[in-house]
Amino acid sequence: MKLRNVLIVVSDIEESINFYRDLFGLQVVLNNDGNVIMTEGLVLQDKNIWKDFLEKDVVPQNNMTELYFEEKNIEDFVEKLNNSRYEIQYVNELMEHSWGQKMVRFYDLDGNLIEVGTPIN
Repeated sequence: MKLRNVLIVVSDIEESINFYRDLFGLQVVLNNDGNVIMTEGLVLQDKNIWKDFLEKDVVPQNNMTELYFEEKNIEDFVEKLNNSRYEIQYVNELMEHSWGQKMVRFYDLDGNLIEVGTPIN
């Protein structure tokens, strides 16, 4: 068995595509009517499709999952976040763990938790 993708629910597909393209460099692989596959295996699904399929409400900022990215130049990335057109809601500002890894946590446009950390070698 092989994990192929991770799906997150978003309220505005186009704005989420822009967010992940502008900040993380992800590109659209397939755009199929409310379902978008991006590079690195990230799938965006329209909130209404998800709600109809599950017949349950979507709960933003539920802090049950996290997308994890690595970035060597994390200070530059945080500057990119701060200078972007997006209103970034931080969970943790840039910090350094006792083992030397730097990281920052924030929410995407729909309350999906994201962590960006420096690689651990």
